[in-house]
Amino acid sequence: MTDATFDKAEGERAYDLDRAHVFHSWSAQGSLTPFVPARGLGTTLWDYDGKAYLDFSSQLVNLNIGHQHPKVVAAIKAQADIMTTIAPAHANIQRGEAASRILERAGGHFSRVFFTNGGADANENAIRLARLTTGRDKVLSTYRSYHGNTGSAIVATGDWRRMPNEYARGHAHFFGPFEYRSEFWSSSSEEESERALHHLERVIVSEGASTIAAILLETVPGTAGILVPPPGYLEGVRDLCDKYGIVLIFDEVMCGFGRTGDWFAWQNPVFAGVQPDLVTFAKGVNSGYVPTGGVIISDSIANAFTSDVFPGGLTYSGHPLAMASIVAALDAMADEKIVENAASIGEKVLGPGLIELGKKHPMIGDVRGVGVFWALDLVDDPTTRMPVSGAVVAEVKNGLMAAGLLPFTADNRIHVVPPCNVTADEVEAALAIYDGVFTAVAS
Repeated sequence: MTDATFDKAEGERAYDLDRAHVFHSWSAQGSLTPFVPARGLGTTLWDYDGKAYLDFSSQLVNLNIGHQHPKVVAAIKAQADIMTTIAPAHANIQRGEAASRILERAGGHFSRVFFTNGGADANENAIRLARLTTGRDKVLSTYRSYHGNTGSAIVATGDWRRMPNEYARGHAHFFGPFEYRSEFWSSSSEEESERALHHLERVIVSEGASTIAAILLETVPGTAGILVPPPGYLEGVRDLCDKYGIVLIFDEVMCGFGRTGDWFAWQNPVFAGVQPDLVTFAKGVNSGYVPTGGVIISDSIANAFTSDVFPGGLTYSGHPLAMASIVAALDAMADEKIVENAASIGEKVLGPGLIELGKKHPMIGDVRGVGVFWALDLVDDPTTRMPVSGAVVAEVKNGLMAAGLLPFTADNRIHVVPPCNVTADEVEAALAIYDGVFTAVAS
């Protein structure tokens, strides 16, 4: 991009307007100094000074196809020329094509898609479907989870953000597996899985199995730390749901559509083909170009509403601009083998490179992930595993930004989550930046 692309005065005005008028999420408003990007293309963002940044945050881990993919942009423009909006009660060709493509990739026993405006309302409607079809009320989810910021979704969330928002009924939490910081005094993946499943069954029995409508899990918890379940865990949860008549919901809002190197995370061979009853998705399906989300519904649950009315709906459900972007994004991902690229990059370049960084820098206590979905768990001491302070994370973040890399940080972690079409050369450049910043912060 040329210098003419950027207007510093426009950047200053964007910042001033934001600070004067925009109310930001999850923030104390007075202390914010937001980054002001001017342009994006592929894996790169530019600020108004023309400085380039490798986007290894994928924004909110949703930019699976990268910034400004030309096929997706063209599809949105073309649909805008034909029909910009339509009520959800009508049939729409883009909506049908989008649902068909999603179901083709989900496979198995899924037959319908209910479209929503995002991930939170996808989880809300999955909970509604589970409650209606079981006649039960309670929903179990893990403490290390994030499911969205609407009524039931935020209470299903396990982290601190639910605490000021606990207005919805019928939610209980349990501990999922996390071998590096085990709640179960485990010494192996096998023990962690076995003990976590024992704990879950005790919670089911103690809460009353006949009261539980659903277990809601992020297949691979994202914001909580990219916690890849140990072998056997998801299979065990599926068995418990079958044993007690509980609906199993996989939240794939963050981990779906290529992020793990699979169309859906549950399809990864390590999970032995475990199939949920409902799947929620959102930003990854079209890289967030237009807000959208949805619930993929199994035959048995969909069939329950053949005669009975489903009491839910959204004005913008299946919005044609969003649907056109889904069709174009999924077609481009298939044609360009973007999902396969995510798997290959993770296995051959990103994963090995991050593991080498972990060996080199004692601050990196744990490296975990799959595909283009990784986390670096930063510690003061690798023996005690005491997390670093927020000040250290801020120092690392500022160093990465100064070196031209846009990071995703959460608690004591750096999440390494580039677009699924990132190249090996871009990963190598990012690894060099990480290396330099960790060296500087440690010294």
